[in-house]
Amino acid sequence: MRYITLGQDDKELSEIVLGMMRIEDKSVKEVEELVETALSVGINAFDLADIYGRGRCEELLGLVLKNRPDLREKMWIQSKCGIRIEEFTYFDFSKDYIIKSVDGILQRLKIDNLDSLLLHRPDALMEADQVAEAFEILHTSGKVRDFGASNQNPMMMELLKKEVKQPLSINQLQLSAAFTPGFESGFHVNMEGNKAAVRDGSVFEYCKLNDMVIQAWSVLQFGYFKGNFVGNEKFQQLNQVLNRLALKYSVSPSAIAIAWVLRYPAKMQAVVGTTNPKHLIEASQASKVNLTRKEWYEIYIAAGNDLP
Repeated sequence: MRYITLGQDDKELSEIVLGMMRIEDKSVKEVEELVETALSVGINAFDLADIYGRGRCEELLGLVLKNRPDLREKMWIQSKCGIRIEEFTYFDFSKDYIIKSVDGILQRLKIDNLDSLLLHRPDALMEADQVAEAFEILHTSGKVRDFGASNQNPMMMELLKKEVKQPLSINQLQLSAAFTPGFESGFHVNMEGNKAAVRDGSVFEYCKLNDMVIQAWSVLQFGYFKGNFVGNEKFQQLNQVLNRLALKYSVSPSAIAIAWVLRYPAKMQAVVGTTNPKHLIEASQASKVNLTRKEWYEIYIAAGNDLP
């Protein structure tokens, strides 16, 4: 397993992050097995959010940690807040809501502090000074070590940084071989057509410039939760390439697809959401694969993309 450094303490974190969005229907024993499997292959980063399972995912991990307190020191635990699900879904980055959310997260997880807190999705009504006050209270009280964002563009993060004292260490962004709008505008600079439109403010380049960790999510998905492209007949050319490279590197096709994400030259992590220990072990092998530049571009083109 390869590792990157994150945050004010330069914490060493695995390139693969275990995303725990889908564990709500698992038993405590099954979640414990999944955590132990992750740790056994060098994965020490775990990602949750307060809305996953409406809190149930955090509760399940909390029950594991209650039974196995020895696991906590081996784990870097991250959660997210800011999405409110009531009569309808909306976003809330107010000071009181952020603090209340973190208290709820810690209570469900049965821990004293979070290693990282991300603001989950952008809030157009965000007042950066309120976020700054919340972060300062959470940081000085020892409840949160590092902070970041999720799905935010450069100007949104600049607005935050105007007031927030703590570094923004992370941005979660959707990226896979079959979901690459953030790269298309770069390849089609100064050209005609929709692909030349910069819709995200060059967020990948911004994160590199600011030494932020990019946590890629939906690394095996196409579209917005439209399904897995590995083994999918809609992506025959892509799967032919993945299968051939899987044989070359003695890993699974999924590991090659994840290695494609990790090949981007930044501080990269891939959030893997499997609940199957066997699949998690297979995914972890992505960290030992170093795709060549030609192989990276071959996968990009095989996914249906074009180059000028």
